[in-house]
Amino acid sequence: MVKFANHSRAAKMTDPVDEFQSQRYQMVRQQIRARGVMDKAVLKAMFMTPRHRFVDDSQAQFAYADNPLPIGFGQTISQPYIVAYMVEAAQISPTDKVLEIGTGCGYEAAVLSQLANVVYTVEIIPKLAEGARQRLSQLGYANVHVKIGNGYQGWVEHAPYNAILVTAAPPKIPQALIEQLAIKGRLIIPVGTWLQDLMVITKTENGLLKQITIPVRFVPMTGKRFPKVAAEEDRDR
Repeated sequence: MVKFANHSRAAKMTDPVDEFQSQRYQMVRQQIRARGVMDKAVLKAMFMTPRHRFVDDSQAQFAYADNPLPIGFGQTISQPYIVAYMVEAAQISPTDKVLEIGTGCGYEAAVLSQLANVVYTVEIIPKLAEGARQRLSQLGYANVHVKIGNGYQGWVEHAPYNAILVTAAPPKIPQALIEQLAIKGRLIIPVGTWLQDLMVITKTENGLLKQITIPVRFVPMTGKRFPKVAAEEDRDR
């Protein structure tokens, strides 16, 4: 059984009165840990992150269900288990610098912020990026920086990164992300079109170690359709 000794601290971090705390606890216990995610820091971050604050009010009652939810613009907030699986696979340490491609509503960035020293996250849809930026700031995730830009290009100014997580599926691995990954860093990325595999890529001094893990279904990574976005709307928080 999953146990959290600091329930009150988690509630204080999220909402003064958190009516979703019990649902979040069950989500971690039944959906995440029961499927094999065991890293205590990841489980704690998933428990402490108020997923219902990252979706529309009309979707809040479904926030802790075992499925993705729409967040507008044809995008989704990922299934909680998939978020936890990817974050655990990244093996993030407290001193790490992390890049996320596909901010969406900001939920995964919030989870990452509790594990890493700093999180840089890139979103190609301006309204989603602005909404995530405001939400993360309001909730106190001060070590997350949001950029409107083309995820295929990464965020070169802050490279190299100890971990890079991609929340949309390109048909092949973007070379820029490989170049921005630190030695011993890990890239967690879904690759494919209709059929996708989640890949864990570790960069070594002798090349790349590639591991195919589980089949997944993410929205397509569309950055190359908007090549001017990064240049025209490159704004850091």
